[in-house]
Amino acid sequence: MQTCLSCPRTIRAHRHSGAVLVVLLALSSSVVAANAQPQRAPLAPPGDTLATPGPLAQNLSPKLNKRDLAKAMKLVANWQLGRMPAGPQVDWTWAALYDGFMAVPGPVSGSEYKQAMLNIGEQLQWQPGPRAMHADDLAVGQMYLGQYFLHKDPNMIASLRERLDAQIATPDPTDPRRPLWWWCDALFMAPPVFADMAAATGDKKYLAFMDHEWDISTALLYDRSKHLYFRDASYLDKHEKNGQPLFWSRGNGWVMGGIVRVLRELPADSPLRPKYIAQLKEMAAEMLSIQGKDGLWRPGLLDADAYPLPEVSGSAFITYAMAWGVNEGVLNRSTYWPAVESAWAGMLTHIYADGRLGCIQPVGAAPGDFTETSSYVYGVGAFLLAGSEIYRGVK
Repeated sequence: MQTCLSCPRTIRAHRHSGAVLVVLLALSSSVVAANAQPQRAPLAPPGDTLATPGPLAQNLSPKLNKRDLAKAMKLVANWQLGRMPAGPQVDWTWAALYDGFMAVPGPVSGSEYKQAMLNIGEQLQWQPGPRAMHADDLAVGQMYLGQYFLHKDPNMIASLRERLDAQIATPDPTDPRRPLWWWCDALFMAPPVFADMAAATGDKKYLAFMDHEWDISTALLYDRSKHLYFRDASYLDKHEKNGQPLFWSRGNGWVMGGIVRVLRELPADSPLRPKYIAQLKEMAAEMLSIQGKDGLWRPGLLDADAYPLPEVSGSAFITYAMAWGVNEGVLNRSTYWPAVESAWAGMLTHIYADGRLGCIQPVGAAPGDFTETSSYVYGVGAFLLAGSEIYRGVK
C-alpha cells in the first residue's frame, strides 16, 4: 500500500506531539457532548424465551411475491412494534431492529415504521451511545443517517459526526489482538455509519478511515481459506467437536450485512468497491456450500450436526446479503436466488401466529443455548432487512 502524505494517519505519524493535543481536544468534545445528552431510559431487555408461545403461523406462504412477502413482514414487524419499550433505546441490539424497520418498503407499511423510528431518534435527541470509541454505540447512527437522507435535517447527524471525527482523530490501539473493531460483529455496527456519513457529507475521510479499520480487523479475524470470520482473536484456536474451526453464524451474518451496507453507499467509481465485492462473493459462496436442508444455517457453521436448531438471526443477515448481491448483479441469480428462496421459506417456519419470530440466539459471542421460542430484537431487524431486500428483487 502506498503512503498517502495527505491522509490523516500519515499526518499523525509526522506530527505526533500535535496529534496528542488533537486527540485530547476531540475526546474532550465527546465528553462534553455526552454530558449534554438527555437522561437515558433504562436498558430494556432485547428479547425473551417463552415456555408456551402459542401456535405457529399457518397462513404464511413461502412464495416470493410482493403480497406474501409483505404479509410475513407486517405480521412480524407489527408484533415487535407493539412490544417496544416505553423509553427509547440506544443499544446496538435495538439499533439492528431500527435498521429493519427503516428498510421496510413504503408499499408494505406506508410511513408507519419510519415514523416510529423518527420518534425514537427525536427522543434520543440524535445522540449516539455513551462510549466514545465503541462500535456498538455507533450502530444507532445507521437509523439517524437513514432519517437524514429522508428529511435532510443536519441536526439529525451533528452529534454523530462529532463522534466520528473524534474517533478519526484518535490513534489506533497498540495491541495487535485488540484493534478498534476487535470483534467481527463490529463490522456491521460501525463501518456502515462511516460510509453513510461520507455519502451525507461528501467527505471522503470517513471512507478512508472506515477502510483502514476494516483492513486491520480483517487481517486479524478473516480466514482466507475458509472465507469466514472468527468472532475475535480469542477464537482463533477454538474448534468444533468435529475438529473444524469455530465460526459463529451470527457473527459472520453481521459481517455480510456490514459489507452490503457499506457497498450501498460507496460511489460506483470508488476504488474500494472491488475489494468489498470480492469479499461478499467469497463469503456468499462459502455460505451457499454449507446451507442447511431447511434453508437455514446453524449457530456453528462448520459442524451443523452439533446443533439441533438453526439460528434465525444469523440466517437472516446471510439471506439479506445474498439477496442484495443478486439484486445488484454481484451474485449470480440462478445460483443464489434459490438459496434465498429456501432461506426465506425456512425462516417462515419459525414465525408464531401472533407474529413472534423464534429460534433466535440471545446476546452472546459464540454458539449458545436457545429454544424454538427465543426471540430477540436484532433477529427481527435482520428478518425485516432480508424480507425487504427480497421484496425489492421480485415483481
